[in-house]
Formats: sequence, structure tokens, C-alpha cells
Amino acid sequence: MPAMSQSNPCLWTRLPQSSRSPRDRYKHACCSYDGNVYILGGRDNSCLRDFWRYSVVCNEWTELNCTGEAAPEELEEHSMVAHKGFLYMFGGMLDSAYTKWRCPLWVYDIGEQKWVHYQGKMSTPQTQMPNNRKGHSAVVVGAAMLVYGGFIDMKGSSQDFWSLDFDTMAWSLLNGPQQGSLGPGPRHSHSAIAHQDCMYLFGGLKGLREQKDFWKWNSTSHTWSSLKNKSGPSRLMGHSAVAFKDSMLLFGGGESQSSPKNCLWRYSFATQTWGQIAVLPGSSPPDKIHHCCVGLGPSYKSSSSSPCTGSHPVLPDGRTRPFKNKCFPAPLTFLGSDGAIELETFSPDRCYGSKTLTHSSELNNSKEGLIENDGQEVGKCLTFENKAFLRQWSCTEEELLDKEDGDIALHLPDMLLVVGGRPCTRHSPISIWQMTLTDS
Repeated sequence: MPAMSQSNPCLWTRLPQSSRSPRDRYKHACCSYDGNVYILGGRDNSCLRDFWRYSVVCNEWTELNCTGEAAPEELEEHSMVAHKGFLYMFGGMLDSAYTKWRCPLWVYDIGEQKWVHYQGKMSTPQTQMPNNRKGHSAVVVGAAMLVYGGFIDMKGSSQDFWSLDFDTMAWSLLNGPQQGSLGPGPRHSHSAIAHQDCMYLFGGLKGLREQKDFWKWNSTSHTWSSLKNKSGPSRLMGHSAVAFKDSMLLFGGGESQSSPKNCLWRYSFATQTWGQIAVLPGSSPPDKIHHCCVGLGPSYKSSSSSPCTGSHPVLPDGRTRPFKNKCFPAPLTFLGSDGAIELETFSPDRCYGSKTLTHSSELNNSKEGLIENDGQEVGKCLTFENKAFLRQWSCTEEELLDKEDGDIALHLPDMLLVVGGRPCTRHSPISIWQMTLTDS
């Protein structure tokens, strides 16, 4: 029997999506920035070339431009990270004769809402750049993107470990085939997260064989170390992981393409132990593989300097924005002694309770964020909640609307979103599930 986490159970809720949403998919890429979730490409019955932004607060999708010389083509099993107002997409190109001569990196300016050219896209004998790959991992540590492994056409699983310096946009190879015995070795379809100055890598495929090993890369000493995985997850591929407080959350995946799981694991960096998180009665997580997990809220922000993971978000003009999260968890007394829970999903066109939240910009253009309207029903409200979640978080109007920043994204309660993945339904809006830890 797997060891159970000492933390309280978690609550899963499916978030219904409107018709104006990206279609369901798998092998796509996601990341969060400033309270929004960005999604690019992936597959349904074919490889997709679309780019979307999801507002969690408004439960609204906006399709972004994905055309032009600087934009990527159809991608699958690629990666996407955020750093200081830019999104960086890497890999996932469809195999062709020219992919090995091109560095598959694309950059999106969030503030300007446009794709920008990456200088040095064509490799020469004098430059070191990674070639196309799929199923690799990419994380942000400090001012660099670390890319590990991936599946390279005709070569199979790779153990290349690359670093992209965001300041100089220069690539460097941290280790290659000659150092294979000192690290995870050839790997694809694995997971990786960044915590402080380290990267943590779990499982994946080594060739055709699923793995359950767990590794840590120290960016200060430039060394790999193998971590114990006693009582932890079994062999997994196609899973996803995020950093949460002083731990790592790992969800889904399977031992094969046809065996997706719905287990949620938590690894504590302090105690170096694994635990499987229990689920509240009446709350059932989905079986998913080749999905994406995205964390929002202060507890999903690591100590990296990236705004999407840092403690002080950076505005497009370079100014730092103070972070003040005044929302705090209230005791879950409403669960009762038997732990039973009544679930009610909020839909995009309804609002609940005596007070409703709407965009303040509709009423007062001088303020941003959210305000309350007593007894009035409006078109949009916070849609990531159910009754349990609303009662767990005690936020007043003054706590939500901080005059210094006025940005509700900075006050989001902690939540984990599972976006897309197999099994998926053709011609249906993308599947989004929310997970909330009751002790957050």
C-alpha cells in the first residue's frame, strides 16, 4: 500500500468550458503567467497549430495570433516556460529533413502580444544549439531555461542537457553522452520542476522502458544526485509535475499509453519522502496521460527569478509589482463529521450567493480587478470555485482589491489545473480540472 500524505485530502472539480474554447487535446504545452494560462499546439486527431490564453478569474478563452514568420508551426510534445514577460517554446516540430539544422525555439512577447524573432535560429559550425526533439523537459532556474533529454528522430531517447541564458540568448551544453553515467541518462516523456537552485526530474521513458527513478540537478555545483523513491510513484511516463511550497506535486501518467492513472503524489523536499494525497468523498480526479499541470496562487511560486514563479512579478516595462495576498484559508468546518461534501460547479453565465463578483472595469475604468455588487446578477463571476472552495477562502472586497496593484491575479487562491490529456473527446472543449488542497 502506498504511503498516504500527512496533509489533508484534496478536492477535485471539473470546470465546464464554453464553445469558445480550444478543442480537447494531448501532447500540448502550457504555462501560467500573471494569472493567465497559455496553451500551444498538441494533438487531437492531427497536429494542431493554435495558441490560446485562458483567464482563470473570468473563465474566458482568447485565441492569440499564431501566424507569421516568427511564429511556430504545428507542434507536439514541446515545452513552454515564462520569464520576465516572455514565453519560450522549444521543440516539438514535425519531423522533416531540415529540423536538425534549425534551433526549434520561438519567443512570444506577452505585453506586446506578438511573436519576436529569436536571433541565431540557424545553426553554424561556430554555434552550439540543440536540434529538434519531443518529450523533453524545460524549467526556469534563475535567468536560464534548462532543457533535458527528449526523443530525437532516428536517434531515440537523448541525454543532452542544455541551458539557454535569457540575458544573452546563448545556448550551452551542460552534459552530453560522455557524462551519461553521472545523471538520469537517455530520457523522454518524463517530468521536471525547478525548486530554488535545483531541478528535479522523475521517471519517463528510457528507450521503450518506463522508469521510476528520481534525480536532482544542483545548478550551483553542476552535479546530479540520485534521490530515493521508496514508497513513491511507480514507473510512469506522460505524467506532469509542479512545484508547490516546499514540495513537488506529481499527477497522472501511466506505465503505458493505454493505462492512464489519476494518482496525485507529493514529495517533501524537507523530509525527502513521498506521500499519496487522499481525495475528499464525492470528488473524483480524472485518469490522464500526456496532459499539462499548471499551478496558480502564491504557494505555486518558487524562489526562481521568473515572474511566473517569483515572489515579485515584473511588469513589461521592467518595474516590479508588489505581491500582497491577503486571502487566507478558513477552517473547513462545513465538511461535518462524516466528511461529506456537496459539490456545485459554477457556470460561466451564472452567479451564486448574495454577492457576485464582476470586472470593475465595467463600472469604474479607473480601477482594475474585481468588486462586489450586492444582490445583482452579472454576466461573469469567479468560475473556478464550488461551494467548498468559496467557503475555504475568506476574502473581502478590500482584500481582493488592493489599491497599489489592483490585480486579482496576484490574489488568486492556490489551485492546480489539469489541462487536456488523454483520454480526450473529439470536437469538444478542452478538459480542465481544478485541484485544491484543503490545507493550502
